[in-house]
Amino acid sequence: MEILCRLQKKVLLCSQISFIKLFFIMKKFLVSMLVLLTSVSSFAQFSSGGFNLDEESIYWGVRFGITGASLSGDVDMGMKTGMTLAGVVGLRASDSTPVFLESGLYYTERGGKEGKLRVGYNNLEIPIIVKYGIKATDDIALLPFIGPYFSYAFSGKTKTVKKDGTIGSVGTFDEEEWTGLKRANMGFKLGCGAEYNKLYLEVGYQLGITNLSKKDALSARSNALFVNFGLNF
Repeated sequence: MEILCRLQKKVLLCSQISFIKLFFIMKKFLVSMLVLLTSVSSFAQFSSGGFNLDEESIYWGVRFGITGASLSGDVDMGMKTGMTLAGVVGLRASDSTPVFLESGLYYTERGGKEGKLRVGYNNLEIPIIVKYGIKATDDIALLPFIGPYFSYAFSGKTKTVKKDGTIGSVGTFDEEEWTGLKRANMGFKLGCGAEYNKLYLEVGYQLGITNLSKKDALSARSNALFVNFGLNF
């Protein structure tokens, strides 16, 4: 019992340290993006213009960013940092109000970690989100969003306690060596984006609703905090 308590304390401490590290990583990323946004005034003079809430009917975009992914439920793991790459397309859904439907194809890195134990896998993800445009200034548009996403994990490695009691690397989807995760997942994402002269920055959260555990008696859901930067055309 004493050993178990010590282990629980170590796991909690590692989770807190992971969150603090992620906070500083995202803080540096946001600061860098804000510096970039404030240094593009000369670029704005030569651009054909940014996101126009009154006239925009369709747009294309690219995204890259970082995620802080975790697992919740019986398989409970703290945040693991990963990357995001994506191409998106948005379409105006109403002539009278600035409501947009956006989708695209995302590559995301997900999983979680606790101490020496790490779960990692790579996703292809398709979101279908609704955005509402708010004119903050003449040059800046705010775009809160919400909607479902669907994903499929195509590869993954996990460092865990194997059946023989040793810690080693196994396939993330291999239920013979550990719990094993399902490849298909769905959930909801929400957040808010800001656009200035085609430059785009968004912060949000993804909440998984699919039980990814292959063991019926256990639950595991994937969640992620994300920060993405990109361009809209």
